[in-house]
This record gives sequence, structure tokens and C-alpha cells, in this order.
Amino acid sequence: MTPGAPAGTAPVTAPAVPSADAAPSADVPPADAPSAAIPSADAPPVVAALDTPERRYRMLRLIRSFEERALGLVKSGVITGGIHPYIGQEAVAVGVCAALGTGDRLASTHRGHGHVLARGLDPARLLAELAGRVGGSNRGRGGSMHAADLRLGILGANGIVGAGAPIAVGAAWADRQAGSDAVAVAFFGDGALNQGVLLESLNLAAMWRLPVLFVCENNGYATTLPAGTAVAGSATGRAAAFGIPATEVDGMDTEAVRAAAEEAVARARNGGGPSFLECRTYRFEGHHTMERLMKLHYRTTEEVAAWRERDPLPRAATALGTGLAAALDAEVAAELAAAEEFALASPHPDPAGAADHLYASGLRPRAGAVV
Repeated sequence: MTPGAPAGTAPVTAPAVPSADAAPSADVPPADAPSAAIPSADAPPVVAALDTPERRYRMLRLIRSFEERALGLVKSGVITGGIHPYIGQEAVAVGVCAALGTGDRLASTHRGHGHVLARGLDPARLLAELAGRVGGSNRGRGGSMHAADLRLGILGANGIVGAGAPIAVGAAWADRQAGSDAVAVAFFGDGALNQGVLLESLNLAAMWRLPVLFVCENNGYATTLPAGTAVAGSATGRAAAFGIPATEVDGMDTEAVRAAAEEAVARARNGGGPSFLECRTYRFEGHHTMERLMKLHYRTTEEVAAWRERDPLPRAATALGTGLAAALDAEVAAELAAAEEFALASPHPDPAGAADHLYASGLRPRAGAVV
């Protein structure tokens, strides 16, 4: 059985990716060519396979290009309210998700597009979700900060800082009670390190030896506040205080993140309890798209330029070779062109249904409950 997969789970399949030793295929479509049809909303989702360098590079490029396209749609007004770009941090999402099995689960953040794409969420449906269209992954009702797909184990992005941690802990507890070997991942930023809900989650996970991987994406800033002026001690020290093994890793290196995540996931799956990864990374864009209008200046151009020298995409592309990387880039460009076409063609929700889906239905009360 696939690690972390419940009984009866079908094996994961993925589209073929050219070999690193192969020359660029003449069949790779140019960036403006139409791509395959967007899967039906009723089609079973497929967890992204990230088991080769080619597939990991393709996902890095997909996340980067998706975010760049989304930024353009924010500028044009198609996406209202803005987004929190993940540009620069792609290696963390890809590296961690490469270590997960089909039945594992994750809780994301307000900067969560990279996480959900790396898990396998269809970019066309995510883009439609950002645009508030009914073809979106959550019918246009969740938007950028609440993308979810329980079928993929995506427990949801979250607009509350650190709030994904207790959700991941609860999922890990529930899976263990059900006899599953699934692992849950909680992503959060350095701004969550002083949130009580995160510390409570660390405590419960440690006390109950739950299979949780806590992933701190330390990009150096909580909005505009430098982490060094807000965090006493260290990120890994928070975990160490609860007896949780903690590791600092280069969050700009996909393979380094993957190796550390695989070790932590294997430990959790084998009953070793929670682990904590601090991924030192950097966002190349602002905290959110409103920064450009607000004209905030809290980082020097030299600092940003220095981090751009460590961009995870060129590093991964170099490992593949220029020809293969270019072929994959073109493939992704075609996929996202089709995704945007799908999103823009999808209608807005009918205002008459604004009150739909506010209340859960079909819930089973626990034994002994009075209803």
C-alpha cells in the first residue's frame, strides 16, 4: 500500500515527463498552443507525483508561472482583493510535498497557492477560484486564502496566522485513531512563531506523539516586521522546548528540503512523533499585492537582489539541462494559458445562492449525543 494511503486508494498516476537525458521533444507544444482539456470538476483528483527531478522542476515552474499570471490578473482587476504571492518560496512546497504519500494531509496558509498546487490541485480550478468563479475549486467562495480540496488531503489555506497547525494536529490524531499511517503537515511562516495556537499545537503533538510535520517557512518578515526584531530565541528552539526534533534547512534548495522532509515523514509514519523544519527562504514580491499601492519600503534592493541569486528555479533547471528545462517551461506555459481561458470563461456565482453552503448537512452525532 502506498505510504499514508487508506485501504482501497488507487495508485497515483502522473503525466509523462521527458527524461533528463532526452533531447527536447518536437512534440512539446509552444507556449501559445492549446493544451489538454480542463478535467471535469467531478473527475477524481490526482495527487501530484513529484518523484523525479523533472517533475519537481516542472512543479517549481508551474507555481512560479501561476503566481506571475495571477499577479497580472490582480492588476487587471479580474482577481479582486489581492493575493499573497509565493514567488521565491517554491522549493519549500515542492520539497515537502515530494515527501508525502497519497493519504497524507496538509494545512496551508494565507500564502498557500504553492502548497495546494504542489499537492495536485488543478491550476485551472485554482485560478478560477482566485477570480471568484463557479468553476473554481471551491465554487468561487473560498478565494485565495481558503483554497481546499479534502479529496487531495488539502485541509484548507487559512487567513489566520498559525491557524493551520491545530487543524493538522487534529487530522493526525483522527488518522491515528482510525489506524491509518497518514502524516499531516502544517505550513506556517515566521510570523506564527509567537502565536499561542502554534505553541499549543506543538505541545499536543509532542505529548501524544502524533505524526505531524511542522514546516516553518521563515522568509525573514512578518508582513514588514523583520523576524530578528520579533522572535526571541530561534524557530527551532520553539520546537526543541517541547522535545520535538528540529532541523534548519536551506529553503531555496528543493532537494535539501525534500531530503529533510522525507526523513521527518518516515519518522512520523513509523511512530516516532512530530518533527519541525525551519526552511530559510525569501519572498521576492511583497507580503501582498497592496504593497505596490502603499509604496512600502522595508527591504533594500541589495537584499532582494542577493536572495534572487539563490532562486530555486535556475538551480533546478541547471541540474536538468537547458533543453529539457525549456521544453517543460513551454509545456507549463501552454497549460496555464488554457487555465486562464477556463477561468475567464467560468461565470460568477449567482447572488441568489449567496446563503448556500453556510451550514453542514449529513453530520453524524457522536455516540450518546442528544440531538
